[in-house]
Parts: sequence; C-alpha cells; structure tokens
Amino acid sequence: MATLPNSRTEPDGSAVVRVLSYNIRSMRDDTEALARVIAACAPDLVLIQEAPRFFRWRKKLARLARAADLVILSGGGTAAGPALLCSLRATVERTEDVLLPLTPGLHRRGFASAVVRFGGARLGVLSCHLSLRSDERYAQGGMLLDHLAGLGVEHAVAGGDLNERPQGRTFRRLTTALQDCWSTRPWGGENTSTPADPHQRIDAILATPGIEVLGCGVPSHLPGVTDADLRAATDHLPVLAALRVPPTR
Repeated sequence: MATLPNSRTEPDGSAVVRVLSYNIRSMRDDTEALARVIAACAPDLVLIQEAPRFFRWRKKLARLARAADLVILSGGGTAAGPALLCSLRATVERTEDVLLPLTPGLHRRGFASAVVRFGGARLGVLSCHLSLRSDERYAQGGMLLDHLAGLGVEHAVAGGDLNERPQGRTFRRLTTALQDCWSTRPWGGENTSTPADPHQRIDAILATPGIEVLGCGVPSHLPGVTDADLRAATDHLPVLAALRVPPTR
C-alpha cells in the first residue's frame, strides 16, 4: 500500500492536512484502543460522530482528545453527537454547532463546524451523522451543502456517518457538489461497516473541488493501527484522508 503523505506546509502557502472521520459509538467500547487508532493516524482534524452527549460528556471527550494528543474544537452534546478535534497545528477562526430540525420520534441530529487555518490555507470543516430515515437524510444532505456554502470559505471538507451507501440518493446529492475522497484517490480499505465484517461503505470524507485529494480510505494497514484495536474501539471503521488545501487568495 502506498504511503499516505504526512502533514506539512508547502512553500507556496498550501497545506497538506490529514483528516480523520470516525463514529466512536459514544465511547462505549475500548477507549484506549480508540485513542491508539486516532493517534496512529496523526490527524490534523478529527470529524467525530456519536461523541458522548449526556452525563459529563465534555470530560469524556476531553479525555479522548488528550490521549490522542489533540484538543476539542467544537461539538459533542451541543451538536447532538458530531464533534471536531484538532491538533495544535490548526489556528481556529471560529466554530459553530448546529441543531437540525427535529422529527418527532426520531433522534436529534446536528452539525459540528468550524473555520481553521493551516499556514496560508483556510479551511471550513464539518462533521455530520445523517438520519436513518431516507427522506430526512436527503433533507439533511441539502442542509449540509447549505451550511458549507454559508461558512464563507473557498475550500471546505465534510465527513461523517452518512448512513447510506454511495449509490443512495443523499450520497449522490452530496457528490454532485463535493468530491467523494475515496472515489477520487482510493487508499487503504473501502468499507467502513462493520469492523468484524466490512461489507459496506456508509462513512465518507467529502471535499470541495479545489482541494487536491492525495489519498483516502480505511487506515487498516497504517503503522500503529492493529486489527484488534479497530475491532475493539467502536462499531465503525475510520476513514483517513490526506488533502492538499490551496493557499487563501
């Protein structure tokens, strides 16, 4: 397997950024294995789904961030589950947590979002966990695109548990405007569910067209990432991407 590029800032002001998307199932599994997987991926940004949302949720998320040598950027209980972590390499401009319209009887959904800078590159970022119900999921896909556009940045990345395979209409709606990073430059594994039997891809990292995808996929053969930890950490496999973000004009 080809090596995924490391984070760096280029002489022209562009930045190579590692982005990890991961459904962590409210940290109900082996949190030490979870932290080892995240740390081994050496991410600049972590787009989390199913972060702890209830009793002492901030403390739990902070403990995970610290174990992976990261800090909390936004989200968690205030976004109904999605959260963002980042390395100290990121300069944070602003954050925004969004609660989406609630359908009675269904789980509340939200977005964790932020605008950050790496060197001369400015980047919008959003973590999402879309609905299990098709019509609500499709509407949330439109809200995601609207929210990214409203961040006011030229380059942005979104990721999360889409609860849908690439052939689904919401997935296709998103990829009419955004790059599906796995399809653009596949690296590592493809399927994200479940760790014991990876048979479907329902988690993705998506990027605006001006971003160069250097590789994206499940980091199952990355040094420091073991099958045992992937199985023990949570009920999804993570998606890791290396992206080259152009400098802000």
